[in-house]
Amino acid sequence: MSVNKVILLGNVGRDPEVRYLDTGVAVATFPLATSDRAYTLANGTQVPERTEWHNLVLWRGLAETAEKYVHKGDKLYVEGKIRTRSYDDQTGAKRYVTEIFVDNMEMLSARSAVSGTAPQAGMPGQTGAPVQSTQSQVTPAQNNPTDDLPF
Repeated sequence: MSVNKVILLGNVGRDPEVRYLDTGVAVATFPLATSDRAYTLANGTQVPERTEWHNLVLWRGLAETAEKYVHKGDKLYVEGKIRTRSYDDQTGAKRYVTEIFVDNMEMLSARSAVSGTAPQAGMPGQTGAPVQSTQSQVTPAQNNPTDDLPF
């Protein structure tokens, strides 16, 4: 038995790029940054902050939701699978790309930050119901000031 599960909590690096296949299926791609904080070891050695960039791929309804509501700088929680593919570049050298195929996504930015203005009617989370696609599920985070997350 094996498991391929990725959980990331980070910030969107740029607005999603969405394209539609000939069959009408939406595919969104965008980078997500995760960071380890800087710290100082007991002996005084300072370890700087380290940021990792992850290439996210979303399909179908999840891609359409990202197109409408996800923007650069937004905080996201995503779950998915890690996949690596290879291709030959223009010089014939073999290149590898590692991507996260997202199954679930939660938007953690405040609603006003997500839309850029006051909350709009029809935006996911207005009724508290999750937005679902045939393959994936999106649940916007509730803006709850009593939520006491450890990070």
